[in-house]
Amino acid sequence: MTEQTHEDIIFGKNAVAEFLKNDGKADTVLLALDDAQAGYYTALAKQCGAVVKRVHPKKLDALCGCERHQGVAATVRLVAYTSIDQLLAVAEQKGQPPFLILSDGVADPHNLGAILRTAECCGVHGVVIPERGGCPITPAVMSASVGAAAAVPVVRAGNLANAVRTLKKRNIFVYCADMDGAYCCDTDLTGPIALVVGSEGFGVSPLIKKLCDGVVSLPMAGKINSLNASVAAGVLMYEIVRQRINQSGGRNGK
Repeated sequence: MTEQTHEDIIFGKNAVAEFLKNDGKADTVLLALDDAQAGYYTALAKQCGAVVKRVHPKKLDALCGCERHQGVAATVRLVAYTSIDQLLAVAEQKGQPPFLILSDGVADPHNLGAILRTAECCGVHGVVIPERGGCPITPAVMSASVGAAAAVPVVRAGNLANAVRTLKKRNIFVYCADMDGAYCCDTDLTGPIALVVGSEGFGVSPLIKKLCDGVVSLPMAGKINSLNASVAAGVLMYEIVRQRINQSGGRNGK
């Protein structure tokens, strides 16, 4: 079962281009570019059936609420949320052990966007976010992800604890990132796995942490003992990728 979000605006050359290339549902592409640059976005818009409108830069300033649009914006239906079963089906179709990310209260849209961007690069099969207590997919998330939020399947769970329980019943090992965990490089992360990333201020909630099969951490050699949520998530995702590559003996063993 899917749930369609409301129509909104995304902006920025890379964010709009990646959204359109990944079959994002755009209604109108708004351009304040010269003809040479506009042709590229016009072609992308036509491929997905979107209307193209040439507008004055000042109109884009007003629509986007800033001047960082780079002359490109689109009115879009941001994402169709999916289900955990569909995420696992994607992994099965690819013949890969499931690799999922769960957001336990990540509230900053730039952090969530960065996590989605790294997830897409790492071949993650899907991301689970909570209905309450965390950031949904917004235009700011879409822009921060440079369009990756349109390419990575997203589940919006009514109860994150139940989502963890469901994954464990499906024989997926659920780990959370926390400072008191075992070093990730000393932990076998090669099988079916879901990684929980906690909120910026409080980390992983006690209930979710208790439900997890294990806790992993990153070595810290400096005086600051924590990383930004999206940075920590990115390092851990690539550690999972590294272990899978080493296990398979080649780059394609994700």
